[in-house]
Amino acid sequence: MMKVTNDFLIPFTGLKLGKHQFDYQITQKFFESYDYCDFENCAVNVKVTLDKKTTFMELSFKHNGTVEVPCDVTGELFNLPIKGAIKVLVKFGDAFNNENEELLILPHGEHQIDCTQYLYELIVLSVPQKRIHPGVKEGTLKNEALERLSVKSIKEQTKEEKEAITDPRWDKLKQLLTDK
Repeated sequence: MMKVTNDFLIPFTGLKLGKHQFDYQITQKFFESYDYCDFENCAVNVKVTLDKKTTFMELSFKHNGTVEVPCDVTGELFNLPIKGAIKVLVKFGDAFNNENEELLILPHGEHQIDCTQYLYELIVLSVPQKRIHPGVKEGTLKNEALERLSVKSIKEQTKEEKEAITDPRWDKLKQLLTDK
């Protein structure tokens, strides 16, 4: 769990009713305080819109940027584009409660919202489980792992070609089925 910093606190007490926008640039330093190391580098822009109503508020988080991750096929690092959005309804109650991911209950008298955990989850959950370097998909990336994989697939292909040669006795039997 990360310590609360003032960087991601949104004070809403003095704000007028309506929409207010907050912009954040999230870097790797943000994730170091969580001891999170699934990616090497992070450059993500997050726009938070606070829509203040008379009895509740709505937070909208939208982000886009890149995280540097290793390719699952080659192990090569590359910048993976990520983006996403979430909405959180903020209401007031007797005690703090953030158990529901779409509803945040703040105690009466609270004057600010800590967005740190939402920013963390928003970015971490938008990184896909399977990470393939774009050069692998395009066929432009050259490295030792890919060369070994292509040699193996050529061997498998010749094995399949051998299996494709059929026995003439079976061909005659198959012909009986189609000659009806």
